[in-house]
Amino acid sequence: MGPSNQLSAEPSGRCLRAVRFFTGDMRRCGQWVLIIQLLDGVLRGTAQVMFVSNPVSGLLILTGLFLQNPWWALNSLLGALVSTVSALKAIFAGLHGYNGTLVGMLMAAFSSKGNWYWWLLFPNKCCKIKFSSALSSIMSKWDLPIFTLPFNILTCLHIAATGTAHPYFPEVKIQPKVHLQHSDSLANLSIPQLFLSVPVGVGQVFGCDSPWTACLVLLALLLCSPAVCLHALLGSAAGSLKFGAGLALAAPHEDVYSGLWGYNSALSCIAIGGVFYGLTWQTHILPHLQVSLRQCVMLSHFCTVPYQLALPACTWPFCLSTLTFLLLSSENPAICRPPLSAVSYPEENRHYLRQLKMSENALSSCKGEQTPEKMEG
Repeated sequence: MGPSNQLSAEPSGRCLRAVRFFTGDMRRCGQWVLIIQLLDGVLRGTAQVMFVSNPVSGLLILTGLFLQNPWWALNSLLGALVSTVSALKAIFAGLHGYNGTLVGMLMAAFSSKGNWYWWLLFPNKCCKIKFSSALSSIMSKWDLPIFTLPFNILTCLHIAATGTAHPYFPEVKIQPKVHLQHSDSLANLSIPQLFLSVPVGVGQVFGCDSPWTACLVLLALLLCSPAVCLHALLGSAAGSLKFGAGLALAAPHEDVYSGLWGYNSALSCIAIGGVFYGLTWQTHILPHLQVSLRQCVMLSHFCTVPYQLALPACTWPFCLSTLTFLLLSSENPAICRPPLSAVSYPEENRHYLRQLKMSENALSSCKGEQTPEKMEG
């Protein structure tokens, strides 16, 4: 290669290295000083809500939360910070920040005191790590993740304990909606709003119904892992669109348009379609659609129970359906589940399983060569 070709190749090589640095899980950030590691862990904790561990993705999601509501975003940031500081050993992965992010965000969203009620910054900010540690010790017996179970438990306990008449922490009144009103017929269905509900359903994982917030969340997922972004859209579509379970179960059109029937499906598709299973066409097509439709059916029945108790559904359908699916075993080699300690984003999981399979083949070939030698001896 001549000097001119080397000069032309240097800029492209630098751009490629820069792209590789900011995509994936950005492991090099974990080697920086403690303050940078803390900031890195908080941003990763925000992104881990969507099963991605990338600080730039967390920054994009946090920007989207501020676009939706600065007060909600501040509560989520404080929740992630407290949870991350309480578990310094897991700062790099952000595994103790995502439940704090959701608890802080949704507690502010369900409060009837409105924005900038500063007393709301104190309750439940220091007990999330206890729930996470307790549940982790239980779920580790089956090599299962805790998902957002601490968020579900804490949020429901807080709302049940305070209610709508609490003098300091009153909550909004949660009421069941009447299904199949006259305005909810298929003739009154808005196709543009229906398709807009697909990206909005991804943003509803954080309790946000703004399309701009949803676009930033999708951009954050695309930056870390295109497979995660694709499965999030497919899951939200499976839960919201006409061929999904949202309209098939006669959900109110207002709920479908706002993405409330898409976020549990999006989380289920991400978890099954490459994060906790190896990325193959079987896990891409069959299991994640099955889990999405099943969890939507579970959502229609499960929501009636907390609604009668004036509680939100949160992410209970996602947790229960996905944990049930992970407990199932399969003899199909294409549906392979890596150990929980090795779980990463789908592209990295696929590389890990390939390396594992190559090492197993090499080991079996070595044993096969040693057997004839022993027989000859």
